[in-house]
Order: sequence, then structure tokens, then C-alpha cells
Amino acid sequence: KCICAAYFHQAAKLKGIGEYVNIRTGMRCHLHPTSSLFGMGYTPDYIVYHELVMTTKEYMQCVTAVDGEWLAELGPMFYSIKHAGKSRQESRRRAKEEASAMEEEMALAEEQLRARREEQERCNPMGSVRSTKIYTPGRKEQGQLATPRHTPARFGL
Repeated sequence: KCICAAYFHQAAKLKGIGEYVNIRTGMRCHLHPTSSLFGMGYTPDYIVYHELVMTTKEYMQCVTAVDGEWLAELGPMFYSIKHAGKSRQESRRRAKEEASAMEEEMALAEEQLRARREEQERCNPMGSVRSTKIYTPGRKEQGQLATPRHTPARFGL
């Protein structure tokens, strides 16, 4: 599962005996004859690989068998599990139910936020209005004497 987490972007799906298709790019690849999965007698449905070697065919080296659900779990931005046997009407109905549930949840969250703000306004009569002073370098404050523009003439030493 750890290797799958690192190499989920280099995943391939079984197409034929020893032949795989990269899930993201659709490029056909073959298991390298030196790979441990090549002569195993069992071809896993999903694999991840480390490197590709281009000879007469595109060969995958450093191959590891993974579970298809791991790819959907660890790389959800690229892979998702397709549930077979559901009609479009059922999937649309489920999507509408999920959307309405999310809208209800959002309305509840907004109501809680509004109640929290009202509670804060009741506790603090000033509300959230604060006055801040902005200080500017070289500007005099009220009541302070300004620096004279010239030095007064001096007599004597």
C-alpha cells in the first residue's frame, strides 16, 4: 500500500496476458521478462511500475501488484471506483439526494454561524467595531510642538 501511495500515477490495468495499459495515458506496456510477475502464472489486474524501458516494445520494470481500490483511495484526484449495475436514473437520484443533503448541511452551518454572531453581539455591546490608530513616521501628534524649521541664531560661542 505504501508503494502504491508513491507510484499511483504510474498505474496500469491488465489488457491481455503480460500486456497492460497505463490508466492515465492509455499507453500499452508489457511486463519485462526479468520481472518477478512475468513468470508467476498469475497476472494481477492492477500494477504500479517504477520505470519504462523502450526496446521493440515498451517494457515495465520494478513492477508491484496493487489492489484497484488502493488506487482510488490513495489517488482520488486521478482514479475513482465505477460501480457497475446501477442505472443512470439511480445515479441521478443519488446525486440529487447528496446535493440536497449538502444544501441542508450548509443551511444548518449558516444558521449556527448567525447564532454565534448574534451571541457575540449580545455579549459585547461595542460589537466587532474597533478603532485603530495609524501612526505615520514624522507626523506630529495633537498637542505636541513641531520641530522648528530652522535653528535660531546664536550669539556668542
